[in-house]
Amino acid sequence: MIYGLARPFLFALDPESAHRAAIVALQTGLTPRAPASDPKLKRTVMGLEFPNPLGLAAGFDKNAEVVDAALDLGFSFVEVGSVTPKPQPGNPKPRVFRAVADHAIINRLGFNSEGHEAVHARLAKRRTRGIVGVNLGANKDSPDRIADYAQGVARFSDVASYLAINISSPNTPGLRDLQEREGLTRLLAAVGEARERASRRVPIVVKIAPDLDDEALAAIVETVVAAGMDGMIVSNTTLSRVGISDARVAAEAGGMSGRPLLAPSNKLLSRVRALAGARLVLIGTGGIDSATAARQKLIAGADLIQLYTGMVYEGPELPARIVAGLVA
Repeated sequence: MIYGLARPFLFALDPESAHRAAIVALQTGLTPRAPASDPKLKRTVMGLEFPNPLGLAAGFDKNAEVVDAALDLGFSFVEVGSVTPKPQPGNPKPRVFRAVADHAIINRLGFNSEGHEAVHARLAKRRTRGIVGVNLGANKDSPDRIADYAQGVARFSDVASYLAINISSPNTPGLRDLQEREGLTRLLAAVGEARERASRRVPIVVKIAPDLDDEALAAIVETVVAAGMDGMIVSNTTLSRVGISDARVAAEAGGMSGRPLLAPSNKLLSRVRALAGARLVLIGTGGIDSATAARQKLIAGADLIQLYTGMVYEGPELPARIVAGLVA
């Protein structure tokens, strides 16, 4: 109800200013607090006890500014980031575009991040409980992106509940090349070695793109399993523009998220589950903006689910509504 009144003012702002306003609202407590999750939704995944299967996807709280406030909305876990080793501004603005009629967003942010040290410092100061994942990225100008990911594993193993290796953003040139078998094998070997050397062993998942053919997908699943990773996030934003009715927005470069991504990401999720069986934990993301969509994601094979863009259009009450809908 409150968001219905605020939305016209937020949508009068450019998307990044509206996002900043949302962060400030969470920091100042101007957001609803959800009731406790129903015990029926509890699940233990990757050795972690989740009060419910719904999490906040990476991209909203890039710099770990509002982890606890986001958990209070009804999410059982929050994934911060993507975080790069060194601070970087990302791509030039404007770089986020709303497709309002389609409940979608196109972004080409390009891993704008305050860097490892700033994000680690915030997470280290937390005194409250809650499951927090850290989504790791690589610097755009890095001479060794594999080393960037290994560095992230080493840096955040003491404060993260799990780590996500993001090699599927379309907004850092050449990053998706690490999804190819040879590059992915080398990357996950380095990541695995960094995990074994860390002060504590944390689960690691790999976030993939939705724009993969069957052969590439099968190779990724087998490589992730062989490397001893714990799971996959399916999926990141898409280069497709299917479902975007505004030609002006569709012409913008970047990855598309939101409602049009639900069906293709569910199809991909089902394919990954068929390939992986019970060998991997799957976190389903893409297009969730209702309890019905959340249930479809779970039926498609997800152990856990995440959303972000849906909250842009449906407001901060959405997580609690989805959790209540899943209970029902």
